Amino acid sequence: MVTPTERPTVTVWSDVGCPWATLALHTLRAAARRRSVPLLIDHRAFPLELFNREPTPKFIVDPEIMAIAARLPELGWRMWDGPAHTYPVTTLPALEAIQAAKDPAIGGLQGSDELDEALRRAFYNDSKCISVHAVILDLAEECEHVDAKALAEALARGSGRAEVYAQWRTAEGPQIQGSPHLFAVGDYASHNPGATFTWTGSPYEGGLPRLDDYSTAWADELLDAIQGEG
Repeated sequence: MVTPTERPTVTVWSDVGCPWATLALHTLRAAARRRSVPLLIDHRAFPLELFNREPTPKFIVDPEIMAIAARLPELGWRMWDGPAHTYPVTTLPALEAIQAAKDPAIGGLQGSDELDEALRRAFYNDSKCISVHAVILDLAEECEHVDAKALAEALARGSGRAEVYAQWRTAEGPQIQGSPHLFAVGDYASHNPGATFTWTGSPYEGGLPRLDDYSTAWADELLDAIQGEG
């Protein structure tokens, strides 16, 4: 039996509100499940709104979602169809909850990853406002390895906030290039793996993202490299 400490681990720096990160995580998780690899993902926050000093603009996220979902309809992503006033203006509460859930008494890395996946599905597939405390806790209730009551108590104490801000400061350094950036054993490091895309111009001036290619092969290559590592 493989214990949690023996499971291969990939560290992923990302923002829940980043479609490219959500695509990479979907690809990695799908490959691990297909191969029955008991992978752990250690989530680190790359909080775009702190870097950019503004909410991540919907007019940037929407065309990115459209470009990715049109090429990969199996993701089940939809354009936001909730009321305009419920669109998430911040992802910090979600990022904080993911960090707080790492506490072994709440969920550990496995529970934290389950919550991350649930939050992304709620936003990209179900148009739920993941800025709201109650929505986050409702999603935690659905996660097999998350103690939602313990998470609620931890968030009430401010758990996760210091970690998000500390990770933001680390991500300001040159090693972390953006969301997503993946790291693993053997000096593996890859920013936005598998995606070949470009913006036709500045999104602030009407530019649009063009996804020229997306290869999922990187996930199998990564799993090949880390499988069997402790």
